[in-house]
Amino acid sequence: MKTASGEFGTDKPKPDYASAMEAGHTVTTTHPSGKFLAVLSLGALGVVYGDIGTSPLYALRECFAPAHHLLPTERNILGVLSLIVWSLTLIVSVKYLCFVMRADNKGEGGILSLMSLAFPERRSAQAGKLTAVFVGLGIFGAALLYGDGIITPAVTILGAIEGLNVATPAFEHWIVPITVAILIGFFSFQRIGTGGVGRIFGPVMVLWFGSISVLGVRGIIRAPEVLSALNPTHACEFVRNNGPKGFLVLGAVFLAITGAEALYADMGHFGRRPIRVAWFAMVMPALLLNYFGQGALLLRDPSAVVNPFYRLAPSWALYPMVIVATAAAIIASQALISGAFSLTMQAIQLGYSPRMKIEHTSSSTRGQIYIPHVNWLLMLACIGLVIGFGSSSNLAAAYGIAVTLTMIITTLLFYFAARRLWNWSVWVAAPLCGLFVLVEVAFFGANLLKIAHGGWFPLVVGLIIFTVMATWKTGRRVLGERLRSSFIPLPLFLDDVERTAPIRVPGTAVFLSSNADATPLALLHNLKHNRVLHQSVIFLTIQTEDVPHIHVQKRITLEKLRDGFHRVVARYGFMEDPNVPEVLEQCRPLGLEFDSMSTTFFLSRETIIPTKNPGMAIWREKLFAFLSRNAQRPTDFFRIPANRVVELGMQVEM
Repeated sequence: MKTASGEFGTDKPKPDYASAMEAGHTVTTTHPSGKFLAVLSLGALGVVYGDIGTSPLYALRECFAPAHHLLPTERNILGVLSLIVWSLTLIVSVKYLCFVMRADNKGEGGILSLMSLAFPERRSAQAGKLTAVFVGLGIFGAALLYGDGIITPAVTILGAIEGLNVATPAFEHWIVPITVAILIGFFSFQRIGTGGVGRIFGPVMVLWFGSISVLGVRGIIRAPEVLSALNPTHACEFVRNNGPKGFLVLGAVFLAITGAEALYADMGHFGRRPIRVAWFAMVMPALLLNYFGQGALLLRDPSAVVNPFYRLAPSWALYPMVIVATAAAIIASQALISGAFSLTMQAIQLGYSPRMKIEHTSSSTRGQIYIPHVNWLLMLACIGLVIGFGSSSNLAAAYGIAVTLTMIITTLLFYFAARRLWNWSVWVAAPLCGLFVLVEVAFFGANLLKIAHGGWFPLVVGLIIFTVMATWKTGRRVLGERLRSSFIPLPLFLDDVERTAPIRVPGTAVFLSSNADATPLALLHNLKHNRVLHQSVIFLTIQTEDVPHIHVQKRITLEKLRDGFHRVVARYGFMEDPNVPEVLEQCRPLGLEFDSMSTTFFLSRETIIPTKNPGMAIWREKLFAFLSRNAQRPTDFFRIPANRVVELGMQVEM
């Protein structure tokens, strides 16, 4: 939607693929078919499957890494391949595509959306301890995804550039500098957005999946016996025969399915059907063909285990494959970075993160956003990882533990969502989710052994972000309780105004308040010190609902009070960013008259004073005060014209 022109006019980004959704619906409310389905599926290749699609660069190689002491014998090769095949089938095809993606929150997916579906009562007084525990797990799972977002660009781009070592050893000392340079350029261009680049993401990934399929077929033709790995008995025999060593290899096998969370998290951009079509029509066949091709190569030449992906290519194709692999790795990284931006926006709207500057990089695509603070922190962390670990093999040791935890948490939340949404009985939900948890716990246990070798990094990142999110949420609640004692019920204030008849001055005053039933503190301070009221006063409350999007017709509630007072409640979804001038423009057709040039916005700004009073630990209160001081100013976050804002400060002891 677009607002009227003028000082308050702001272009609101339209939904993805706007030509098919002029009514404001997300793609999941439609049933795409034909050309539209093909376009969506092509887009899903570029955004959804970048991470899991580039796993052949390193997954099979890491299974036979020297640290595992696993010889590339025929039995071991077939066993590892069988584990990869059935992990892709059970976790990706069955769990996510067949079941988890059914739990859509008004078309949106992701762990925070699933948490809202599983425990919609978490904000109410009826929420019990069990709800609090699983809500905490959901937030921790979301925090862990940032660790994945840091490691993915580093390991995928580094793994792609390492192909130069296969072509010639002359590049050995240039691998890390080249990777760092690509990362700097990659993160520097994030502010431009993926609008223009996004159109070539799909075709590049088609080229990537086509190339790895051809390489895979080339290898399979030379050793077709590798296809016997489709038999799951090879996986069972591998685990049974290798004991602890086989269990340790599961941590490397898991690298083949990292990125599966993106299928669910990006569901709102494309819908279930395009993501499923892209997986079963191209992604899964290409991955299986390439893994089988690498396995066939190892059956013929066990020495190729140092880098089976690039050794699978003929010598003349090495440099072109490095270029295509690097492009695919950048696309995979883009998907994770965009996911980190979207996750941050959801956290801000749901009250788990301080306000940050959010830039919309496209006038036609709602999901394309850029958050500078997140972008530069991720860049510094990625560069630090590349320099600190030095190779994709070393980085792979840090990869996986955060994702396995997130997958386990997703399964647990899905159990409660299935029970609530579809009335599944315990006898249906428990065995299914129990099977998923059993497999994921095995992967988690294998990845736990990586903690000493770098696996601690994503856990530390997740713990830090979880601490920040939990502290901000708790701090806002405690702050609200402190301020509530100063609130005056709105009817009581209106009675007092009618009785005392303060001086009224021309113009309109807009007071933002988090409580629609209480008198804004900024109004009380203004009346106390300036002893005047504007002729027209608007109480504006912005509410974030537990749904991704609110239809424009249900956005505004306008209530005309007495003596020139109006109450406006604007409802937004957690995937939308509030816009105060736009809200006021939408109130005009409802009968609210005001002159934008004579409208003043009054905000209260709290200064947090940490104390030893009951509430939070003193170190958390200091952290909350720091976050509050550095949060984005409400004028920027709510898109309020800065030259029409009056801020009234107050000190609050926590």
